[in-house]
Amino acid sequence: MQTQAFAAATPTSPLALTTIDRREPNPADVAIDILYCGVCHSDLHTARGEWPGVLFPSVPGHEIVGRVKSVGTSVTRFAPGQIVGVGCMVDSCRRCAPCEQGHEQYCQGEHGFIQTYNGGAKGGTGNTFGGYSAHIVVDQDFVLAINHPEDQLAAVAPLLCAGITTWSPLKHWNIGPGKKVGIVGIGGLGHMGVKLAHALGAHVVAFTTSESKRADAHVLGADEVVVSRDADAMAARAGTLDFILNTVAVSHDLDAYTNLLTIDGTMVLVGVPAEPHPSPSVGNLIFGRRAIAGSVIGGIRETQEMLDFCAEHGIVSDIETIAIDTINDAFERVLRSDVKYRFVIDMETLEQAA
Repeated sequence: MQTQAFAAATPTSPLALTTIDRREPNPADVAIDILYCGVCHSDLHTARGEWPGVLFPSVPGHEIVGRVKSVGTSVTRFAPGQIVGVGCMVDSCRRCAPCEQGHEQYCQGEHGFIQTYNGGAKGGTGNTFGGYSAHIVVDQDFVLAINHPEDQLAAVAPLLCAGITTWSPLKHWNIGPGKKVGIVGIGGLGHMGVKLAHALGAHVVAFTTSESKRADAHVLGADEVVVSRDADAMAARAGTLDFILNTVAVSHDLDAYTNLLTIDGTMVLVGVPAEPHPSPSVGNLIFGRRAIAGSVIGGIRETQEMLDFCAEHGIVSDIETIAIDTINDAFERVLRSDVKYRFVIDMETLEQAA
């Protein structure tokens, strides 16, 4: 099945209109007309070949909201006309212990989980193409129900990556009332971390390098805002935080934040820097029984839980909607952090770009 898409033909090519082949739907498949697709920094890294193993042409996009066009004969959970989402995964081995536990993002099968785009990089499948396209076909087990009102659907799209990336560690470490939580970085991920931690009932301390983000962080739900360049403000919060969600994807001093943890506190990293972080002080961890951990996206079950929670609490991302023919300019703006806080492509504009 042919469909129009925007793709990078090579690592140095701008994204441009092309035609790709989607598989014909199988009995367990859901065929989806894409309405909106969020723009993640990973899209840029992949389209420009900045990560190993990128297959070209590359069609990015793993924050997909669409309407079901048709379903296969064995599909029981979705129906034509229903609003659905597709996140960062479209398959996994489904047999290993993590998959059976609902943690498909940690699939230990031969090829790991299959990414929504560039899924062929680890072998075991042909390449996969993401949401910068008119249509997608996905197995029902990796499709998510969306219950937000239709006028919020564009702002729902980033929940499929930024939302679940922050929700999963918050839930795993039992964040809720009585917990004091730091969110480091107020960007695409961090702004969702603040919203979700606040909605879960935690006392939220937002950390930013930009004084200009102070007021915005309070609006997002932060109880306190600390400019991390202010040494006195950082020192005043030493040993006060139960948990820190660090969303910053550039190399930085982790000790500045582990110092803020209480005994038994944990800092979770969700940003992947191009260059490694400086090695943290072992003594700082040992003498406070503190921990540094990592987390990647979330399983299908917990992603559905996150979407339902957000629908119930009226939570969406703060976005700027764009036309798909401006995607190359949007990538440059992402590099300049010139977006508040996530771009979302209105896929109606794909037809206009043809």
